[in-house]
Amino acid sequence: MTASANESATLKPAKASRRTHNADASRQNILEVATEEFARNGLSGSRIDEIAARTKTSKRMIYYHFGDKEGLYLAVLESVYQKIRAVEATLKIEHLEPEKALKRLIEFTFDYQNSNEDFIRLVMIENIHHGAYVARSEKIRNLNVTVIDTIARLYDRGVTAGVFRPGLDPVELHWFISALCFFNVSNRATFSKIFDTDMASAINTVARRDAIVEMVMRFVLK
Repeated sequence: MTASANESATLKPAKASRRTHNADASRQNILEVATEEFARNGLSGSRIDEIAARTKTSKRMIYYHFGDKEGLYLAVLESVYQKIRAVEATLKIEHLEPEKALKRLIEFTFDYQNSNEDFIRLVMIENIHHGAYVARSEKIRNLNVTVIDTIARLYDRGVTAGVFRPGLDPVELHWFISALCFFNVSNRATFSKIFDTDMASAINTVARRDAIVEMVMRFVLK
């Protein structure tokens, strides 16, 4: 093989690597912008033209990556669920005593949802659609199995240790934790207006976080 042929062979993988990197970056940029748009305007109110105008790509490239607007919306849903489950996986609560582990999980859920309003809004929007798009995604179902497995193992440890009361369903426990933390974000605007108080203030948020932890712990502990 000649020197020029060797150089060409070396350059081809490098170019392919750059193309892959650029495609991944383009797809991620589209997802980030689309997340904001769908969270703000919903599925019906969002426009691909607007998303394309805000990204470093084109309408044609959006269709190339995601097929159509519904495909992009579903990819956004998968992305936001993947993010919360990925962060959740870093908690490393297996080595903690059951009470401390459950408290940490509740605190994490509150903190994550409190600081990720787009996630809350997207879940609310998907409920307006009766979960139709979530139902299409095996990826979302598989992602959410992990949190139930985590809670089930934690709960079983607590029951075995004699600190958690028996007979609770891990899915129901996940529901209760999620409901309390979710409502903190989903309804704070209306509560603030109706009751003339800033539900998002630091003082109110900390007090509500502590109260939610206490409520769930009282429910689970023997």
